[in-house]
Amino acid sequence: MTGKVDEALSYEQARDELIEVVRRLEAGGTTLEESLALWERGEELAKVCRRWLEGARARLDAALAEEAEAEPSADGAAEGSA
Repeated sequence: MTGKVDEALSYEQARDELIEVVRRLEAGGTTLEESLALWERGEELAKVCRRWLEGARARLDAALAEEAEAEPSADGAAEGSA
């Protein structure tokens, strides 16, 4: 499960699957090949989560920048009418 399928995962889906991958790796009892496959899947899922978080950060930064740009205009208008 890679590529476009991963892109369709929500943050929560990717996070939950990543938690399961980590749990399985920590529990042990897997072959080297299975462990490597789990690790690779974990890396893919971590990238999906990172993309979601970076997107959320960009949206938050943009909203905060808009708010900061709007505040001086509002303050200036209020001071001019006083």
